Amino acid sequence: MTESTWVRSPIGAADAHFATRHGTKSVLVLVPHIVAGTRLLDLLPLFEADHRVQVVFTDPGDGDSWPALHDFLRAHGGTVLPWAQARRADVDLVLAGSTRGLDDLTAPAVLVPHGGGFGQYRPWRPPATARTHQPQTGLGPDQLMHEGRVRADAIVLVHDREHELLAEACPAALPAAVVAGDIALDRLTASLPHRDRYRRALGATDGQEVVVVSTTWSPQSAFGRHPDLFDRVLAGLPRDRYHVVGALHPQIWAHHGAWQVRSWLADAVRAGLTLIPPDEGWRAALAAADHVLGDYGSVTGYGAAAGAAVLLAESRDRPLLPGTPSEVLARHAPRWRPEEPLPPQLCAAADARDAAGLPGLVRKLLTSRPGRAGHVLRRTCYRLLGLPEPARAVPVSPVPLPKPVPA
Repeated sequence: MTESTWVRSPIGAADAHFATRHGTKSVLVLVPHIVAGTRLLDLLPLFEADHRVQVVFTDPGDGDSWPALHDFLRAHGGTVLPWAQARRADVDLVLAGSTRGLDDLTAPAVLVPHGGGFGQYRPWRPPATARTHQPQTGLGPDQLMHEGRVRADAIVLVHDREHELLAEACPAALPAAVVAGDIALDRLTASLPHRDRYRRALGATDGQEVVVVSTTWSPQSAFGRHPDLFDRVLAGLPRDRYHVVGALHPQIWAHHGAWQVRSWLADAVRAGLTLIPPDEGWRAALAAADHVLGDYGSVTGYGAAAGAAVLLAESRDRPLLPGTPSEVLARHAPRWRPEEPLPPQLCAAADARDAAGLPGLVRKLLTSRPGRAGHVLRRTCYRLLGLPEPARAVPVSPVPLPKPVPA
């Protein structure tokens, strides 16, 4: 879709004569990448069955978007407006999983984190320099402010701790802060009673332990540092006792391409790896997991909260913000040692989980509004829309059964 393309739109006046419903409030969903898109999809059931609301989507990119993103948007069946058209549309609410595109819009905006909250250190390297990585949170004025204005009317925080960090890092944004908890974690928690169904959908048999191998993106990720990551794990675990599931960050799929990812992992899949797609399936895998071998990506923390024993596939020299899930896991969970037998390491991870009570500890650090994110977010969205909330209950549904990538 090019910038010159214009599509028939269910919002605005130009195509109103085609509409069946008039007078609806419009919600524009900004999806700059698949990670933001998957998180924003968790919010859309909040508008379900409300005939007063029309939702449309856009990729807020100026011609430099990921090809995989277009496939993601089309697959979910929403009306997708070109960015040139969307930023000129008269909309009533914007949902965003990153700050990209917000500065070009004037409608009230809700900004949600797309991975474990804003309040954690993230590796950062200044563009086109050789300077070392510097830690930063997502709560600084460079992320939340633009030309003296707060970028969003509601900045969604997952934890009261983040509110305290925001007060220090960007006090001007405090009036927009909404501590909602973590809607992704709430859905994962709602999925845990269906563990056996997820295990069967992933191909695990009775008596097998499910090991989820999770990697974020970048050269510092587990897959970036260990191209043979999945081959090593599979070679180190007896297939009759363990079922291995691979969860790669969507950015890996988007940047390198689905064909290339499948090609890189072809031998691993033939050796028994169950590979989940980039847009959905990771929470189902975590609900089924006995163990997670993961790096500093947020999936590792969610796995710990779901009750899995965590073995960390990362180095000890990465800066961590005290009191975050990543920092707590770094203190308590053992490190993966690739050259040593893997089953005893998984047993040690289970012992460490039980000794420290990691599932409950990490859950408390991931959210301070457990089970309430949908309630807070719906109230916030409808306040900004200027509509009373629907009378129907706020949905907190289990995630769908996983659909592994075909071999």
